[in-house]
Amino acid sequence: MSEPAPVTDEEVDRLFRQIDRDAESGGYHLHPDEAFTKGLVKGLIQNERRYGHRSCPCRLAMGVKVADLDIICPCDYRDADLADYGACYCALYVSADVKAGKATVGSIPERRPPRAEREKARVEAQQAAGTVGQLPFPVWRCSVCGYLCARGEPPLQCPICKVGQERFGRFI
Repeated sequence: MSEPAPVTDEEVDRLFRQIDRDAESGGYHLHPDEAFTKGLVKGLIQNERRYGHRSCPCRLAMGVKVADLDIICPCDYRDADLADYGACYCALYVSADVKAGKATVGSIPERRPPRAEREKARVEAQQAAGTVGQLPFPVWRCSVCGYLCARGEPPLQCPICKVGQERFGRFI
């Protein structure tokens, strides 16, 4: 298998601007060190060329989309890491305090369990709940605009109307 073509500065700049715009419109923030952040963006582009999807540049991807779904950027662990540590695992996304220079990013432990444990836990949880074949996550609804999302916890901020997490309620 040949190596993908080198990533150009123009590609990195274009994706950086897109991710930054999307993050800010959704209530998220990118790491304030632009050189650091662009290095992560370059890794996302490289992974997309290698695997066909933008898996986290700081984690080992299987290269099979269905096996990597939880680490496709933004990963499933981003919001919990932001809430607990002020940054996601690779520190691409940071809290408002980190962006403003009021807090720093420290070491962030890996939340992602090994693949076999992830699959076993998913099946056991579905069996225990009697939900085999049903949604693996609760569905959360924004009480302001009606936005729905299926995930372990509601987002920190509604990507549509920008209200906080406290305005979400369990829908299903």
